[in-house]
Amino acid sequence: MVNSLDNNPPHKVVIVGGGFGGLYAAKTLAKAAVNVTLIDKRNFHLFQPLLYQVATGALSPADISSPLRSVLSKSKNTKVLLGEVNNIDPEAKQVIVGNEAIPYDTLIVATGAKHSYFGKDNWEEFAPGLKTVEDAIEMRSRIFSAFEAAEKETDPEKRRALLTFVIVGGGPTGVELAGAIAELANQTLKEDFRNIDTSEAKILLLEGLERILLPFALELSQEAEASLGRLGVVVQTKTLVTNIENNIVTLKQGDEVKEIASKTVLWAAGVKASAMGKVLAERTGAECDRAGRIIVEPDLSIKGHPNIFVVGDLANFSHQNGKPLPGVAPVAKQEGEYVAELVQKRLVGNNLPPFAYTDYGSLAMIGHNSAVVDFGFIKLKGFVAWLFWLLIHIYFLIEFNNKLVVMIQWAWNYFTRNRGARLITGQESITQFGIGDRNIYYTSADNKQPVNI
Repeated sequence: MVNSLDNNPPHKVVIVGGGFGGLYAAKTLAKAAVNVTLIDKRNFHLFQPLLYQVATGALSPADISSPLRSVLSKSKNTKVLLGEVNNIDPEAKQVIVGNEAIPYDTLIVATGAKHSYFGKDNWEEFAPGLKTVEDAIEMRSRIFSAFEAAEKETDPEKRRALLTFVIVGGGPTGVELAGAIAELANQTLKEDFRNIDTSEAKILLLEGLERILLPFALELSQEAEASLGRLGVVVQTKTLVTNIENNIVTLKQGDEVKEIASKTVLWAAGVKASAMGKVLAERTGAECDRAGRIIVEPDLSIKGHPNIFVVGDLANFSHQNGKPLPGVAPVAKQEGEYVAELVQKRLVGNNLPPFAYTDYGSLAMIGHNSAVVDFGFIKLKGFVAWLFWLLIHIYFLIEFNNKLVVMIQWAWNYFTRNRGARLITGQESITQFGIGDRNIYYTSADNKQPVNI
């Protein structure tokens, strides 16, 4: 237990990571009698739940990002450092940033997770995930470049591949991406091209389990699939991706193997712990799960290290119902607040009961006027759920100017069906985006015949 005496220097809290867990820990400690140092390799907090809207041109990156120094400017006990922690020394109680050692009394690690390709890391080149601003910009470029390249393509098979979008993973991110791309094709872009009919685009959502949105109630999962169907999205469950290469996605459905030609494959299927998970395990002897997450104690500390806490996507907290808590923003937020309160209690010789997550529900946007919301005691779908989705996401945006800008953007998009951030950026040019000279088509792997989807 940590104690603080009046004649001692202030207790030093170092927070690594400015995501939901780290930021809410810092905000909760804003008026505490401690010195806080927040370290992040980015100078901004990113509202990840809306990254898919950046990827599909509805919002710009700045709309869902808040400078950490601005957010914490009124927290006079808090210092923000731009840098990447590459090591820790639990014995000396220091974190290492480059060549600098920063001391701590309490360490809170909240470095999150990145997308996992289940051992097939070479797929990342062909199927980007969605965890960072750069990921969203890369996705946005690929999506809009596909339509641009299709406008110039005269070969029907190559054009068909360009207008085929494959999303791997039927969780909220995959569902929201699929719905947004379908709306782009069917509404936003429909009048913008002359040589192609964008509504002929095929959007496939692939899920390995028996249904999409598995954590949701069955009726909401079924409603989401029906809503996607009305938008033209083809949902294929119990479908495993076995290879992604040369613009071909190989699928296995039971004993049947298929190949799908697609230039744009987007990954929303899995996550693994950030690199700090390995560093913590090596330096503290902490146990990790298969995804590299740190298995934490009931108070979110590392076993044998009561002054080192792990929160958010990097933590495996299985003490509530025997299963790890999901990697979602509300979990990280509550864990960050809990640890911050625990630190303050310990400083005066008190303690807190073990952490307990309060699940207020799950949400997923399907499309225009369509969403599903599962609050447990009540389940909503359609327009009412869509309104709840909007209000909740606006509420959790960090800064007022972000809330205002996003509300205005959404209002404009609602009435005009237009997405104003449809920019193609990055190194990949339209000419490089072409499929090439090879003959590509939908096939059954066994007999090379067209497959209807």
